[in-house]
Amino acid sequence: MVAKIITGKTIGGVIRYNENKVKSGQAKLLLMGGFAVKSLTVTEKIQSFETLLKLNARTKTNTVHISLNFSPKDKVDEFTLQKIATDYMKGIGFEKQLYLLYQHFDAAHPHVHIVTTNISSEGKRIETHNLGKVLSEQTRKQIEQRYYLVKAEEQRMQKVNLLQPLEKATYGKRETKNSISNIVQEVIRTYQFASLPELNAVLGQFNVCAYRGEKESAMYLNKGLVYSILNTHANRIGIPVKASSVYSKPTLFRLEKIFLRNKDAKKQHREVLHSVIQDELVKCGSLEEFTSRLRTKGIKPLFRINEHGRLYGVTFIDNVNRCVFNGSALGKDLSANAISNRFSVENVGSDSFEIEQQTSIPKNVSSKSPEQEFPLNYYQPEDPTPYELSQKRKRKRKKRIL
Repeated sequence: MVAKIITGKTIGGVIRYNENKVKSGQAKLLLMGGFAVKSLTVTEKIQSFETLLKLNARTKTNTVHISLNFSPKDKVDEFTLQKIATDYMKGIGFEKQLYLLYQHFDAAHPHVHIVTTNISSEGKRIETHNLGKVLSEQTRKQIEQRYYLVKAEEQRMQKVNLLQPLEKATYGKRETKNSISNIVQEVIRTYQFASLPELNAVLGQFNVCAYRGEKESAMYLNKGLVYSILNTHANRIGIPVKASSVYSKPTLFRLEKIFLRNKDAKKQHREVLHSVIQDELVKCGSLEEFTSRLRTKGIKPLFRINEHGRLYGVTFIDNVNRCVFNGSALGKDLSANAISNRFSVENVGSDSFEIEQQTSIPKNVSSKSPEQEFPLNYYQPEDPTPYELSQKRKRKRKKRIL
């Protein structure tokens, strides 16, 4: 079992998110812990929590959103999920709190969401610092043994299968805000990126981008951020959605905190990723072959090419370990110069890999900082998302077994 804890400031937004899932048939309310009345409207559920929050108006971070994720091998029915959630809440010291338990059906693996607050009925704030590292870890290990669940360590070895089944955003196919919210939330939850360009590298796989506006604009100067859907030519299309209106509010201010946290967190994958890419690099005779071989490993390279066909930047998206690195950050042997020297630039432009197109070419592209915002990414429409890729792998394994 893998447990994830997110704290926030908008209990109403979290409840509406889960209730919208229920309304669309993607979730089911399994339990209302601590509620005297079990049949309440969405508004009444929110008001029940807000009554508690008023007891401690000083505490702004008062919302706790927990997801418990199980292996597809775990056989957990509704009753078992209720028991597990009850045991988990007791283990982390939240057994007396109001909480809502939702079972979600929008992924290949069983999982539930728990919505609660860290404000007690006496108006005291329950400490959440290190809650995930200490109490949650102890509790989930006990629950794994008690219910004979697949251990979290084993799940992480196959974590590509725990990804939510996201579809690429297509303008006009679904409501824009809902499509963008689902993609942005899942990418931020599961990927480790340390800058806005790195985030956009991942979002681009789903035809979404985060945009700050032109550098001279008021939006840019005020650190504003919007999210837009991209068409097949990587142009922003439709009305953009303000970051503050997206569920979990992934504003630039909040993202910058995530960048700092991820900068250290993703280092654990650096050596392994470098080794995998370097092993494939020495086997390939062309950039096209290099790209193709990396894709079989769940790694997507993005190449930045200037108007003269010169490769001046490369970014690697690891869709297995869900992290993003610039080539130079992995090592000089994987920098744009090193790759450009190894392969002929005549291979650049093949339909089998992605090129980051530029609408305007800076005069001194070689001096462009890795932390500078990338130009919008161009992705081939037929290119599979990492989620579709994992499904193809599973089908191939089944064929071999048969």
